[in-house]
Amino acid sequence: MKPMIHKYLQISWVLLCILLIANHTEAQEKHYKTSCIGFYNLENLFDTLDTPNVNDEEFTPAGIKNWNTAKYATKIENMSQVIAEIGTERVPTGPVVLGLCELENVNVLQDLIASPRLKPLNYGFVHYDSPDKRGVDVALLYQKEAFKVVSSSSHRLVVPNKSDFDTRDQLLVTGLLDGEKFHFIVNHWPSRWGGDAQSSYLREAAAGLSRSIIDSLLTDDPKAKIILMGDLNDNPDNKSVKEILHCNADAKKLEKDELFNATETLFTSGIGSLAYKGKWDLFDQHILSPYLVSKKNKGYRFDSAKIFDKPFVLENEGKYAGYPKRSFIGNNFKGGYSDHLATYIFLKKPIK
Repeated sequence: MKPMIHKYLQISWVLLCILLIANHTEAQEKHYKTSCIGFYNLENLFDTLDTPNVNDEEFTPAGIKNWNTAKYATKIENMSQVIAEIGTERVPTGPVVLGLCELENVNVLQDLIASPRLKPLNYGFVHYDSPDKRGVDVALLYQKEAFKVVSSSSHRLVVPNKSDFDTRDQLLVTGLLDGEKFHFIVNHWPSRWGGDAQSSYLREAAAGLSRSIIDSLLTDDPKAKIILMGDLNDNPDNKSVKEILHCNADAKKLEKDELFNATETLFTSGIGSLAYKGKWDLFDQHILSPYLVSKKNKGYRFDSAKIFDKPFVLENEGKYAGYPKRSFIGNNFKGGYSDHLATYIFLKKPIK
């Protein structure tokens, strides 16, 4: 009997240790607060009205896309569904701050935050009209209980020797996230229209503008908490991001003046936010200032980066199975979500 009793005692001791470790881990988690910061390219969220001096005629009932109230309502519902579920595997109320691009105006933002899924989250927004010829802008949504806006500004991209070039402004919003000062820069850099190589100088110019905004903030405060996010129309390994923004994917090996690209490791693992001809790109990125990954930082710090790839936002059959489930294919409305997947990061801070 003694060997059997000894065996039972060993098993009981192992089970007790596992239980204690699990309880300790759970107790540790309870001493941290987690917040979600996201970004989403809405793929042409237009209202149905023809806005003067803007090339939005295709998104009207008489336009080539036959855009109407019913389709617009479906689009609002689909966008709100995604936004409401971003990050809910760890936080119950979704992203406290969310950058957006490819939206037409204030009207669509008001309709979006008033939708049944988002209204309970009490979102506010910051938005400026951009000179983009199609009328698409960037914006920042924020949950009013968590984030308090202190200031905002819109920064125009001027490309030398190209006075007729118009693109989206870069949006800078400064505020308090649970009492901590943060700076958010929302971007939608120039597209690859005309070819990647032929248009790269435009995105490199946009990167230069972003970097100048960041440098200005870091000059005022070397410990500034800055999150640049957006559809950069470039991947983490392109010159605009790697050299001009000066990004590094290794938080432990940031050199002087380097920024931390929170989404680069996803890209090097083969994960992307949009797909084209069998290849995944990761244009929708989150880039952080050094203090957000510093061990000296006792407030919110970077924890992890994710792609929103729940099955309902992906095609489930045909040659595009696994690709983002788009709103449009050509001029045909498919009732999907977006040609981009949302990206998001978690920040975590110790609490007493």
